[in-house]
Amino acid sequence: MSEVTMLISGIEYKLNKLIERHHLILTENRQYINKIQELITLNTKQKETIKQLEEKIKILKIAKSLESKEGNVEAKLKINELVREIEKCIGLLNT
Repeated sequence: MSEVTMLISGIEYKLNKLIERHHLILTENRQYINKIQELITLNTKQKETIKQLEEKIKILKIAKSLESKEGNVEAKLKINELVREIEKCIGLLNT
């Protein structure tokens, strides 16, 4: 009977260790999920920043082309392009 008690004791000990390890892994998993969410948020913010900076670069290029005398034709083409884009946006808003 004492052998059975020792076996049961051993099984209980191992089961408790497994349960403890399971809880640790769950906690670790939650931390990783939180970190992933933080990184996704950061990535989204950085993509938005990149988009805004690309728009600023585009505007600066247009402004620079307007400054030079040689760029008059180029500036007119850019302005026409922007007008077409605005008209497309307005058309999308109206539908």
